[in-house]
Amino acid sequence: MTLYPADYIILAAIVMQGLFTIQVVNNCRYALEKIKRRRELYRPRCVLIVPCRGLDEHFDENIESFYRQDYEGYHLWFVVQDRSDPAYERLLRLKARHRQNTQAQSVKILVAGHTDSCSQKLHNLLYACRQIPPETEALVFADSDACAGPHWLSHIVYPLRKDKNGAAGGYRCFVPQTNNLATVALSAVNAKICQLLGNTRFNLAWGGSMAILVKTFKELGIDKVWEKALSDDLTLTRAIRKKGLKMVFVPACMIASYESATWASLWEFARRQFIITRIYTPGMWLFGLFSALFTVGGLWGGLAAAVWAVQTDYPHSGLVIALPAVFLACQLLRAILRQRLIAKLLPADKERLRIARWADILFFWLWSILLLAVILSSAIGRTLVWRNIRYRIESPVCVHILGRS
Repeated sequence: MTLYPADYIILAAIVMQGLFTIQVVNNCRYALEKIKRRRELYRPRCVLIVPCRGLDEHFDENIESFYRQDYEGYHLWFVVQDRSDPAYERLLRLKARHRQNTQAQSVKILVAGHTDSCSQKLHNLLYACRQIPPETEALVFADSDACAGPHWLSHIVYPLRKDKNGAAGGYRCFVPQTNNLATVALSAVNAKICQLLGNTRFNLAWGGSMAILVKTFKELGIDKVWEKALSDDLTLTRAIRKKGLKMVFVPACMIASYESATWASLWEFARRQFIITRIYTPGMWLFGLFSALFTVGGLWGGLAAAVWAVQTDYPHSGLVIALPAVFLACQLLRAILRQRLIAKLLPADKERLRIARWADILFFWLWSILLLAVILSSAIGRTLVWRNIRYRIESPVCVHILGRS
């Protein structure tokens, strides 16, 4: 049988789709294997730093989760911009309520003040990092919109026992608080990112759940980089890769983030994430763009090609029909796998995620189009709003604050 050039392209696309699905299967197996293990043998002296700005949904529940860590002698520090932040008074009340019921050696609520050279979050983190006790071995970072399990801290520091591991981190799963379409879409689109994390060298740090040794933090000069940057996690990722170290994904550190979204807030959030990715890790942004184009184009372009092949009696119409069939089957399988994995990683939120889970499985094709649209929209622009502060990113090491609200 003689194949035309187009047939070779179709075969290559089918093979690539299959390989990508195999990688997702391997990532799921890796995650399921890792979450079964207990991490009790490595307990470095650490400071857990949580920057806060405003009151997130389930703020009290999130903050309380950091008090309940099954980890003896850690330091728990919260950082706000100023005392007028509504989070400050709430943190004081939570401290008074939980200070006697935690294994934390110390609990502090720090006030960092304003910044004019980096993001407010990084300014808060640096303010705390400069005050850590001299015996501190590890720095752990979390976000106030994240709710951690009791063993989260012991899991996230465990990979740091190996010198080849530059840092360790988890990721978020958006748990809908209201099952409106925008919130369900946010959860489903975010789940597509979760499936990419595993035992690979392409993992990205996520600032809401990450840890690094103090000596590595200093060797990489993260404090100097953060003084002029916007992103905490992507700058950390860049520095780790440049040094030839590994960014470890810790499945047990998948964190629930309880959210309700509108279409406007979803779009603003997602576009902001990809603008930051484009500027700080352009290679990953291009990979995301190619993957989204490939996923959408392979399914819908393949379907159009199959209709054309049947109507024109194309000699190899069976191969052309196989293209959208394979893409459809592989994407459905990936949706089922990632949702089963999320249910395993966050069993307490399984029921809350039920509608989002079925929305992802049944309408995976729709969320792929939405993801592609967001990535394309992030191709232009360097201005964004984050926690009511407007920034312009000139470069990975130069950011300007344009205004506050």
